[in-house]
Amino acid sequence: MHRSIEYSIDKNKSISVVLFILKSLGKIDIHKLFKIIYFADQKHLVKYGRPITGDCYIAMKDGPVPSNIYDFVKIVRGESVYHDEQLNSKFEVIKHFYLNPLTEPDLTELSKSNIECLEESIKENKGLSYKQLVEKSHDAAYNKADRNNLISFEDIAMTAGANDEMLKYITETAEHKRLAFKKHSVPC
Repeated sequence: MHRSIEYSIDKNKSISVVLFILKSLGKIDIHKLFKIIYFADQKHLVKYGRPITGDCYIAMKDGPVPSNIYDFVKIVRGESVYHDEQLNSKFEVIKHFYLNPLTEPDLTELSKSNIECLEESIKENKGLSYKQLVEKSHDAAYNKADRNNLISFEDIAMTAGANDEMLKYITETAEHKRLAFKKHSVPC
């Protein structure tokens, strides 16, 4: 039986990713932020066998959305039952859709390969319009997923050009991490 690849989000690294992009570009809208993160995760998955953030992507109307990072934004906007001082001290939401950094990213959370893929994604996507980002992100992986459901990491990797050897590596390392996490974690 084929098991879908799953990762665990690294909250601190994800916050650093958001801040890295915001510090690079200044105030940007959440749509552009989410697409830059998607394409950076996609690049890192294909080049290094794992995504940067570990966040899962949902196939929403205007493209892939990193689920947990979107929850972070909703918390800062006050649209969640949760309150998180850490998040509120890192960035602010302006006019409901724009993010502005309040602090520097913690670069110790980001590897050289993380920064490389983030910088590539920023360079490639910073000048694209909302419509262009929608069109670009409506790729084969997105189109294979049901709306408002998960986009599989296998499909993300294949869409980005992962060969069979890399797909096997991605699957094996993800399964190893899943088993190690399950073995050392407490059920919710």
